[in-house]
Amino acid sequence: MAQEDSASSRPSVAIVGGGIAGLAAAHRIVELQPSCRLALFESADRLGGVLSTVHADGFQVERSADNFITTLPWGLELCRRLGLSDQLLQTDARFRQTFIVFRGRLHKLPDGFLMMAPTRLWPLALTPLLSPWGKIRAALEYFLPPRQDPSDESMADFVRRRMGREAFERLVEPLVSAVYAADMERLSVLATLPRFREMEREHGSLIRAMRRQRRAGRQSQRESGARYSMFVTLRDGLTAIVDAIAARLPPGAVRLRSSVAGLMPAAGGRGWEVRYSALDPVGGQSLPRTEHFDAVIVAAPSGTAARLIESFDRSLADQLDGIEHSGTAIVSCGFDESQVGHPLDGMGAVVPAIENSPLLAVSFSSRKYAHRAPPGKVLLRAFVGGARRPELAEADEADLIRVVIDHLKPLLRITGSPCFIDVARWPGTMPQYHVGHRQRVEQVEAFVGRHH
Repeated sequence: MAQEDSASSRPSVAIVGGGIAGLAAAHRIVELQPSCRLALFESADRLGGVLSTVHADGFQVERSADNFITTLPWGLELCRRLGLSDQLLQTDARFRQTFIVFRGRLHKLPDGFLMMAPTRLWPLALTPLLSPWGKIRAALEYFLPPRQDPSDESMADFVRRRMGREAFERLVEPLVSAVYAADMERLSVLATLPRFREMEREHGSLIRAMRRQRRAGRQSQRESGARYSMFVTLRDGLTAIVDAIAARLPPGAVRLRSSVAGLMPAAGGRGWEVRYSALDPVGGQSLPRTEHFDAVIVAAPSGTAARLIESFDRSLADQLDGIEHSGTAIVSCGFDESQVGHPLDGMGAVVPAIENSPLLAVSFSSRKYAHRAPPGKVLLRAFVGGARRPELAEADEADLIRVVIDHLKPLLRITGSPCFIDVARWPGTMPQYHVGHRQRVEQVEAFVGRHH
């Protein structure tokens, strides 16, 4: 939200939230307008939001996201501008496959199955994950007419309509749930994976579209060569991005332990008043303060943003506050390789809801990136909670560890106890893009436009 202040030749911008969104915004402002007076308010005692890397006992643990996708350009481009390109690491090519849990055992995802449709039919025909009828029903997708109604629909409705119930429950639901931690009956296909609806509209079939894209992709790769794998991380952990941005911000720009209480348009429409509390370095008390800025960027969770602006724009606040959130907990476990009976010959496993397991997924973290565990050790990251079991995101730590270990042991044939444990909780941090979310975003953007 911006309003021009012609009285000042040096523009001033406040950013509320020191997570990766707020940091990226701050870095871009410094790049474009180095003379800007910048203040980044963060209520916690550190920057990064959910991004957090732990180095302990020879393990490197990412406590939330552990890599980023390269098919979208912005992550790679930010790393390049920060001088971090030499730290980028690809996933280990030997382990670029995913498992799906079926009746308590791990089975390979059919080769070429990408999120909700196959690029190759033969691996789908051979998979034990689907019954003969389930395979026939999935293959019939090739012949089904496309839906003419352009309105939104849930992920569950879309996939069952195109691929059938079994393919949804056994293949698509666990893959998508591992990403969004969402209720598939409410998750919007247009707000999350709209390209699949576009495939249906343009090609008449997901299978037909995926096979055409596979042929085009092979040709493109022969012509250009792919520099990176689909996912990459940083050698020193993703907090290297946080540290690199923080080092480039002007002295005094970062305001830790500074909680913004409210925003208000300044008198005469000339900028914004930011009300916040900050720790007094002398007395150690939290003192209320107000500061004027020409513009404000709110990079906080939607519920927090709603509370900041409700005093001057109730309609916008209501739209933001209507976005629901789920939460997850991540239990990272280190074991000696000799303790794990499964070869861990992949990047991890996802767990369908119909397995009735507390696990959403388990990442074979040190298989994806070997530097994350000491020699002779393996690092596993187990995800629980989400829309399936939201209470697990805030469960007692001892109970949470016990539940996770009890389910990992038979799944991966583990003996003994872990030599390393780290628990990260992220309650209420996963926005839920329910059916109609795109219309909500359009309304939010329209309301925000009134304050430019």
